[in-house]
Amino acid sequence: MSRGIVVFTGSLSHSVRRNIVELDCAIPDLRWLIVQHSPPRAIRRLLRNQWTNLRRNGWRWIPYQLADAWRRLLRPAPESALEGDRCCGASYTAAALEARRNVELLRVADLHGDDTLRAVARFAAELGLSLAAPILRPSLFRLPRLGTLNLHKGKVPEYRGMPPAFWELWNDENSIGCTVHWVDEKLDTGDIVAQTVIDREHHATLRGLQLRLDDAGIRLMKDAVSSVLDGSARSVPQPGGGRTYRKPRLADVAALQRKLRSRNGGQPGGTRAVLKNIYARAAFAGWRLGLRRAVAPRLTVILYHRVSDSVRDNLTVGIEQFDRQMALLRRHCEVLSIEQVLDCQTIPRSRRPLVCVTFDDGYLDNYAHAMPILLEHRIPAAFFVSTGIVGADGRFPHDVRRGNPPIPVMQWDQLREMRRHGFTIGSHSVNHIDCAGEPEEKVWAELLQSRDDLRRELGITDVIFGYPYGGRQHMTPERLELVKQAGYVGCLSAYGGTNVGRVDRFDVRRIGIQWEFSDPAFLFACLGLR
Repeated sequence: MSRGIVVFTGSLSHSVRRNIVELDCAIPDLRWLIVQHSPPRAIRRLLRNQWTNLRRNGWRWIPYQLADAWRRLLRPAPESALEGDRCCGASYTAAALEARRNVELLRVADLHGDDTLRAVARFAAELGLSLAAPILRPSLFRLPRLGTLNLHKGKVPEYRGMPPAFWELWNDENSIGCTVHWVDEKLDTGDIVAQTVIDREHHATLRGLQLRLDDAGIRLMKDAVSSVLDGSARSVPQPGGGRTYRKPRLADVAALQRKLRSRNGGQPGGTRAVLKNIYARAAFAGWRLGLRRAVAPRLTVILYHRVSDSVRDNLTVGIEQFDRQMALLRRHCEVLSIEQVLDCQTIPRSRRPLVCVTFDDGYLDNYAHAMPILLEHRIPAAFFVSTGIVGADGRFPHDVRRGNPPIPVMQWDQLREMRRHGFTIGSHSVNHIDCAGEPEEKVWAELLQSRDDLRRELGITDVIFGYPYGGRQHMTPERLELVKQAGYVGCLSAYGGTNVGRVDRFDVRRIGIQWEFSDPAFLFACLGLR
């Protein structure tokens, strides 16, 4: 017998949609009623809100609103139809959610109106979920038989209220909480069902922590709902004390940003950096205005290694930085999968730069930080992993040489999940060897074992090879012939450059991206003009 879950929300954002879909996939025989609060936008009310915010925030409110309007203008259009199973993240789109046969979406002008209460009562929900919802009244949150759970991205009772991670950073906390609790008559005071914390990394930003909280909240809510429905949940009353926070003023936001820049540093500055950004912006504008017609067609494959706020080095980009970069790709570029790249013998002319996203090595942050962002922006990506290091808590030779502490790597179950989402998994040898520097017998053995590992563990038939270290000096014609003989369908380097005119399946060039890339420099790299 199916069990009903009603979701109360004020925004069907990506994190809300993904939360619902992940729950629906994890727990069998559910039926859903999603009640979205969509009040009419009366002109008088909008003007009153603008005046209130102007008085509260001062002059900062005007440029803030202008910037927000600009972001809305540039935001990609919402999906009008399903994009197909091959699109990474397609199952989390609004269109895909509404197309689920067990999902009913009800948009209401008054979340607590009589019509809404009757509709929720008729649905006869077993459990209610509050996901990014306005404050709920007892007449609504008590309708589900078991009650209503709220996902609060903060630790209670210390950090009730909003927004996620802001006041923890303001107070220099070393960790950020996330809580699932029962909804009661007060704000964020109900009994706790599940709770977790995430550590604040040294270079953490507000947006980066909020992205991590989104993913942590999805996992936490999945555990909480499962335990409530199977009867194993143990609710714990909140301890006394605590504090309720409210939305910060824009002056507070600016002060926190200054504080974080002082702590974390920033991208390289100075006159040279400013001039490089101006040049990059001009080049990208020129491309859109017709420069693309004056150069040969090109396709740029970009290479990442780590997405983390723990360090800033030449193998790492920040979490917020990676999110911005994927948003830029989605907005300004035509993103191809690595399979499309290999099939692209003659590169077509395109108004938007042609770009492909790849990762090397197999660090855990690829799964924990990069994958959720890729899913949100619906960006396909390929991950080339050293099969003897992933799944075995191994260490990469370059980390050992640098004296880095052990860095977590992915496990096979995580790679299987990435594969189910539509991402490509390829070979990076077994033990991250230098193909040009090792004996032929060892290279041949590693090529065969890595290929067979991926076929056995992930069911991959056509395996692509991204050779370790990636320099010209790390691959020879003789070793490349071994790659072909082992049955690999393509080979990727990492010594820079772009693919011009055509793509050589066994010499796909890639450009490395790391934390020093500003947004203009990143877009310039995507043009493949250097």
